[in-house]
Amino acid sequence: MKSTVSPSFPVLIVDDEEMTLKSCEVALLSYGMNQILCCQDSRNVMNILAEREMGVIMLDLSMPYLSGEELLNKISLDYPEIPVIIITGANDVETAVKCMRNGAFDYMVKPIERNRLISGVRRALELKDLQKENILLKKQILSDDIECPEAFDGFITNNKALKSIFKYVEAISKTRQPVLITGETGVGKELMATAVHTLSGLHGEFVPINVAGLDDNVFADALFGHKRGAFTGADQSRSGLVEKASEGTLFLDEIGDLSLASQVKLLRLLQEKEYFPLGSDVAKRADTRIIVATNQDLQKRLKTGRFRKDLYYRLRTHHVHIPPLREHKDDLSILVDYFLEEASRSLGKKKPTPPKEIFTLLNTYNFPGNVRELKSMIFDAVSKHRSKMLSLEAFKSYISPQDFMKLSTEEHSLEPQPRVNFSDMLPSLRETNHLLIEEALKRAKGNQTIAARMLGITQQALSKRLRRLKE
Repeated sequence: MKSTVSPSFPVLIVDDEEMTLKSCEVALLSYGMNQILCCQDSRNVMNILAEREMGVIMLDLSMPYLSGEELLNKISLDYPEIPVIIITGANDVETAVKCMRNGAFDYMVKPIERNRLISGVRRALELKDLQKENILLKKQILSDDIECPEAFDGFITNNKALKSIFKYVEAISKTRQPVLITGETGVGKELMATAVHTLSGLHGEFVPINVAGLDDNVFADALFGHKRGAFTGADQSRSGLVEKASEGTLFLDEIGDLSLASQVKLLRLLQEKEYFPLGSDVAKRADTRIIVATNQDLQKRLKTGRFRKDLYYRLRTHHVHIPPLREHKDDLSILVDYFLEEASRSLGKKKPTPPKEIFTLLNTYNFPGNVRELKSMIFDAVSKHRSKMLSLEAFKSYISPQDFMKLSTEEHSLEPQPRVNFSDMLPSLRETNHLLIEEALKRAKGNQTIAARMLGITQQALSKRLRRLKE
């Protein structure tokens, strides 16, 4: 099955020569651009534009009634957002350059070479898409409301920063440009990719694949498919995931682990909108939105040469970074309530009442596994639950003293971070002891049991030290 590349807006070709109209239309149709309007009478152009929004206009310079130059001036005045490509004969190049100064997007000399035609129209359509996206972004920034909150049902949050991200995602979802989603393990990168697909309005499937650990041949076979006999064991032809995601979304998770050879193939897919199934020398067209995700620092991988710069800048046309749970701990109360309800329903138990100390305890922990880790903790606690009030013991046994306030980003840091910073004048052991206990109690909101666990001592030992300090 041949994929199509449907632009977001139609292409209008204006030329009094029927042969030029036909050849341009056939070339664009062969590439899969199936929204094309042809106009042989330049006097009808302004009426067409009044009735329908165009993505790009291909405009011949030499026409009866209204010349291309006159028409360009009218279009630039009334519809400055539409890119115009001037079509010219060999003797009109000087006029074409003049048109460029007057706002034309590009010009092409007849007879137009097919690849030049396709690449020029494609770039103009991408510009139109970006213009539309900028308008949507401004609209979303000025608005306080999320238009389609149901698309983000997988995210349990009241956090303002996350809701701002949702508004940005709503604005970019309608474009066909790639999206790069970054964030630590467990923050919900696939949930966000699904939200982008849901909001996009694309009719095709959402097709996810984890590319970590795939060698180049397996990657190419998974994405592009193969012809019969392409390799040993290929007894029949098989379609790849790009074709399965036609007119939909292909989601590539763990993109930071992709091999350099596979990165080249992905770059071609993004740039040319085409691919070769294994064993075939005939290219297939792709009409697939690409979304990728990673928990790695791609900037760092760029510096070490493990990720291609050209691919990186292609992928991050739109960049969505999902913050870790430690940056929106104001969501802990609704997350705990939601997961308690879900766990109780799943395990066939009555929903327990959480002790008020649970939030003090959880606020002292930085959740390296993020929301996914919190969910696991609560499911484990509910599975062990026997009384009306949820026990803290399951959480205390899960969080060891050395885990308290440990930065999960330390393992990604280029240099080890000091646990304590000293001034020029060192404090005495007595002062250090006092300050450490004071800080632990502050973080534990006065709860001595939690503060003692943070310090790695028993609650009785902490009480004894506090009495000494008072004395």
